[in-house]
Amino acid sequence: MQQIDTTQPYELVYSLCEHPYLGYLIEPHIVQLTPNGGHSLTHRRIFSHTATEYDAVLDDTDRKLIKLLDEIEQTHIIKRYHKKPVRPVDFFSKTFDKKFFEYIRPKIEHRLLQALELLQDKPLYLMSKDGYAAEQRLEIAPKPASVLFHFRRDEEETRYFPTIKYDGQRIEFMYKGAQVIVNQQAWLLLDNVLYHFDQPLEGKKLSPFLQKRYIAVARATERKYFETFVRGLIEKHHVYAEGFTIKTHQHNATPVIKLLYVENGMSQLQLHFRYGLYLFAAGGENKVTVRMQYDEATDHYTFHRIKRSLQWEENRMQELLNMGLRKTSALFSTLEPVFNGLEAASVMDWLRHKNSELSQLGYEIVQEDPNKRFFFGRTEIDLTVKADNDWFDVQAVARFGNYEIPFTQLRNHILGDIRELVLPNGEVAMIPEEWFAQYHHLFQFSEDKKSIRLSKYHVGLLNDISEHTELMMDRRLKQLAEFDAIEDVDEPQRFEGSLRPYQKAGYNWFHFLQRYRFGGCLADDMGLGKTIQTLAFLQKQKEAALPGEGAITSLIIMPTSLVYNWQNEADRFVPDLRILVHTGIGRTRQPAVFEDYDLVITTYGIVRSDEELLGAYYFNYIILDESQTIKNPASKSFKAVQRLKSKHRLVLSGTPVENSVADLWSQMAFLNPGLLGSFHYFQQEFVQPIEKKKDEDKARRLQAIIKPFVLRRTKSQVATELPPKSEQIFYCSMSDEQAERYERVKSEYRNAILDGLGDEKARTPQIALLQGLTKLRQLANHPRMVDATFKAESGKFESVIHTLENVLQRGNKVLVFSQFVKQLVIFKQYFDKHNVGYAYLDGATKNREEVVKQFRENEDTRLFLISIKAGGVGLNLVEADYVFILDPWWNPAVEQQAIDRTHRIGQTRNVFIYKFITKGTVEEKILALQNRKKTIADTLITTEESFIKSLTPDDIKELLG
Repeated sequence: MQQIDTTQPYELVYSLCEHPYLGYLIEPHIVQLTPNGGHSLTHRRIFSHTATEYDAVLDDTDRKLIKLLDEIEQTHIIKRYHKKPVRPVDFFSKTFDKKFFEYIRPKIEHRLLQALELLQDKPLYLMSKDGYAAEQRLEIAPKPASVLFHFRRDEEETRYFPTIKYDGQRIEFMYKGAQVIVNQQAWLLLDNVLYHFDQPLEGKKLSPFLQKRYIAVARATERKYFETFVRGLIEKHHVYAEGFTIKTHQHNATPVIKLLYVENGMSQLQLHFRYGLYLFAAGGENKVTVRMQYDEATDHYTFHRIKRSLQWEENRMQELLNMGLRKTSALFSTLEPVFNGLEAASVMDWLRHKNSELSQLGYEIVQEDPNKRFFFGRTEIDLTVKADNDWFDVQAVARFGNYEIPFTQLRNHILGDIRELVLPNGEVAMIPEEWFAQYHHLFQFSEDKKSIRLSKYHVGLLNDISEHTELMMDRRLKQLAEFDAIEDVDEPQRFEGSLRPYQKAGYNWFHFLQRYRFGGCLADDMGLGKTIQTLAFLQKQKEAALPGEGAITSLIIMPTSLVYNWQNEADRFVPDLRILVHTGIGRTRQPAVFEDYDLVITTYGIVRSDEELLGAYYFNYIILDESQTIKNPASKSFKAVQRLKSKHRLVLSGTPVENSVADLWSQMAFLNPGLLGSFHYFQQEFVQPIEKKKDEDKARRLQAIIKPFVLRRTKSQVATELPPKSEQIFYCSMSDEQAERYERVKSEYRNAILDGLGDEKARTPQIALLQGLTKLRQLANHPRMVDATFKAESGKFESVIHTLENVLQRGNKVLVFSQFVKQLVIFKQYFDKHNVGYAYLDGATKNREEVVKQFRENEDTRLFLISIKAGGVGLNLVEADYVFILDPWWNPAVEQQAIDRTHRIGQTRNVFIYKFITKGTVEEKILALQNRKKTIADTLITTEESFIKSLTPDDIKELLG
């Protein structure tokens, strides 16, 4: 490197040089000036980091240029593309090859083109062979040159060569030592002048002619040469021909939509443009498209240049995209309707919907298959409904253009998912996609195969259809369909209490169901008084009974743990009702005994044992409390209650969908037989699409079917008088020993499980995953749950104890919930040791009533340890105003039930919920996943098994990450 004396004059020059491996490059150099202002032999290659020394002679363009040229300097290139440090001489002798040159040269040329754009007035020189930067001054031609390609075809061969013109004058460049210095957009060095061109031109189109007058193509190979090379050249460049003809055409274009129909597959559309006789696919990049024609008789070639309006074509494509199509890929010009989040509309439906609009916009629709003509005209359906006492008759006509077809003729098409319908004129109409979804259930649930006749229970289906169709219904049916305005019924006279407005609405709803002989599910949130609404209704049944009507005994079936609760509430609110508690060893064996009572209370277990006895009596109402108990249609409980006889049926449940949408079927089959079809049909039609495919349309349709029979109010909607509840998350850190144990177990499971995930064929190892996650959750809470000999501390345990002490000191009562009995036992041991009074309830507790009473009435018992499974239903604990949740559950609804033990009617104080989460563990990730997994029904993912099944490989990696 030569030293520049910055106290003496110097100049920045740019030097064009030929690198032995990388081709032509440009380098910035500082050159020392001689006393008379000429260039001395002292010069220095500069870079961005050394250029600051010479700021005096640099402007902003120079700084940009220097930075740009840094990137194509050899050491920079080697450093970027060769991971290990290497000397340039070794790199070029051992690593560099033709493949690397072909990869790197276009990148270098991209930078050179940017540099040449900026260089215009800067001093540019040709470097000498021995590396002197300012050997020969170069000039950049101020105007672009043009190129014309010549072809001369005669009997023997076709000769091809280019000519170059600059400023109207032809330039001789063959055999003149000219050099192509940039290929991808040609720059030519000739007689110390750099020429560029007025159109895109590859340098390699000129390179052969630097040392050659022409290229000759023999007759034997000319056909292929003309079709590929010459045709392409005419599309992009000016061509002069002798011995063949070039014709230029200009036409107004027509947009053409070509249907590529695939039976039982994904049909697609292609946009083409017709210019005169020629049809071109959309997406052309050249303003001119060339088609070649050869006449064998005259041995003559004609090239037709068709000028295309690319901007107009692009506007037509955009027009279709705005009408709801999308390109299927960047490579192909095929189109399909936009994916709407559930499933894409079909191409045929899109053409049908847009047919008249496309016609007005001047599009032509072309069908490829000459043997099959599709009908894309107006398609609609008319429905009218007549109501009888126990069914609805639906009359419907389908219209395809001028053809009217009775809808019942489409039964096999709709149920068999057959899209094509042959019209009387032989055209094929595609039955609209939405008809299959909207009307499938009409045929499925129709009791008559030749007409459409629905059971009265399917009023919800008609509501659903009327949202999509102009549906004619008689007045009585309309009242039933719009059952929001339910008649008000006076409260019973002997009801010791008053119903809140929403409870009164529930009571009125029971009467609405009775009037239409429907069964219904009251699915109010925990704590909103389902028991009270039911008791008020039963009291009214007694008071409204006509003399001589006979006994109107009703039966309520419930889990054993709730018998005591129902007895208490009945004694308090409806003392006039004669109640028989049908449990225990001494219970009656005579059905006639039931006539002496208004209400018989029993349990699911007793119903299974006394099925014959209870089945021999015809009750007024059979009511199931916590009806999710019968969710399994194969269970003995479901089969037993199904065989009982009654005039009316009701069920009560805060969580009718506990584990899966499938839970609904048996409860609805008990209430309104046939409402959801067979269990197998319900699984296929609703459960699998909703749970596996997250099909919102199916979920909405199911909602429409069951809506008249399910009344659900949430606390936030109705119990506005409830004091506020506030939720707070306490993040706890693990102790060092705990963290070390946690990480060790996590690594073991992660390796085993993620290895299994890698194999596409292997099912997610669900049992291993569940075991692993359970173990990690236990370790995050207290390692002693996994290893009884663990002596160190648990971060969460210390945090809970500390927070509890603060709360208890203020005299508050606290519910402490955990999913793990082992965790509650660790707390029990601590409280026993420190003489802290508490009540305790888990699945094995026999004396539930005494335990609950102790907590509710004993001032010294301010702490209640409850396992979630045991304390999930039927507890009313408004004495507590703090809820501690020790471990997050997969299902937020289960957590909500725990909170509802205290945040329910009767609570007067603010309720505080504290959730304890161990930082950096699977617990934190469960919280995040809970929020992400709130899908169609908030209660779908509720058990550990169903939660695990819903996890994607990415979710699993995140949980174990």
